[in-house]
Amino acid sequence: MKPFILGLTGSIGMGKSATARIFSQLGVPVWDADAAVHDLYSGDTAATRGIANLVPDAVAAQGVDRSILKKKIAATPDLLKKIESIVHPLVAQDRQDFFQTAVENNTPLVVFDIPLLFENNSDKNCDAVLVVTATPAEQKRRVLERPGMTEENFRFILSRQMPDADKRAAADYVLETTTPEAAQEFVHNLVEKLTKGRLDA
Repeated sequence: MKPFILGLTGSIGMGKSATARIFSQLGVPVWDADAAVHDLYSGDTAATRGIANLVPDAVAAQGVDRSILKKKIAATPDLLKKIESIVHPLVAQDRQDFFQTAVENNTPLVVFDIPLLFENNSDKNCDAVLVVTATPAEQKRRVLERPGMTEENFRFILSRQMPDADKRAAADYVLETTTPEAAQEFVHNLVEKLTKGRLDA
């Protein structure tokens, strides 16, 4: 059985990570794009070796130093595309390996947790998309509570993301993360809906 693929996305501070945890708690396998990149940037991997060839001083024994890499990318306009050409295929392979395991386990539903799902056209790999959202005031409050976050950095991150209204318009399902209880109930009902009849298929 081919698992139903639900894409999960949302702008910064909208509650995507908390929502992903709810799916995991309900036994739904979640593939986390950020975690996959983190793993690829740690230790001796194909990604760290490739990046070391481009930016030797950004890679140490423990892996990629993201702060150095960010500075190099900012100073070298074409560097980001070169790094993406190394990392993106490895991320895609990691996602495919995750999906193949789900197929072999006869899993009815999987979640692809991808921050830039629409921006990277990854929605085409999904059967449906869930967008998490909150009010602009709540979003800003959550983000500015994060250690080291500034309003300037917040605005920069938002500038790289599709506007929330556009994401909601493109979504199959929209979850307003007003309270943890509301999110829990929404996800529970959605899992039931998307797996109904598939467990016996």
